[in-house]
Amino acid sequence: MKIIINLLLITFSLFAQNLNIISKPIIFDSQRIELTKKYIKQHYNKSVSDIIITPKIIVVHHTAIDDFNASFNRFYKPLLPTDRADIAKASALNVSTHFLVSRDGKVYQLMQDNIMARHVIGLNYNSIGIENVGGRDLKLTSAQLHANTMLIAYLKNKYSTINYVIAHSEYQAFENSPLWLEHDKGYRTVKHDPSQKFMSDLRHLLNEN
Repeated sequence: MKIIINLLLITFSLFAQNLNIISKPIIFDSQRIELTKKYIKQHYNKSVSDIIITPKIIVVHHTAIDDFNASFNRFYKPLLPTDRADIAKASALNVSTHFLVSRDGKVYQLMQDNIMARHVIGLNYNSIGIENVGGRDLKLTSAQLHANTMLIAYLKNKYSTINYVIAHSEYQAFENSPLWLEHDKGYRTVKHDPSQKFMSDLRHLLNEN
């Protein structure tokens, strides 16, 4: 599967006119920062003084919850909720994402886009995460599709280092890439988000731009 997307650079001013990014920060206190540093050391074998990243990949997700507030609350606190036994052994650090897109296409920024979020195994240290509300039993909307298109083009224009746009379900395709940093060979989860149709439509729109 071809996952490298060659996006044409579009001027920042064009997208600033059409893309309204709403600030809605999650808790990013000293506890979360220290947990992130520990995650980087444990999983990537890097001792770091900060958690700043150089974005090279954009990973598109959908939440398993169809409600915006409930989705936001899953990311809000530094500690992983007790019902995430599937990934709890890997770290007590809560999952997070840089952007959350509501069903009506509003884009919310939850954290700085150049610090590490826990949103994808193996690639957190190189990637920006975009979550879309809903998707397990509810199709993502056309408003979300167009919001993702504008947000990705904006991020590509902001960071010339970004060369890849992938679905969360495609993350394991990078295991033999220099961008893959995960040391724990047993730490993998099977992902299906977002749908193949959503990613196909998204890539079509991105290539048109």
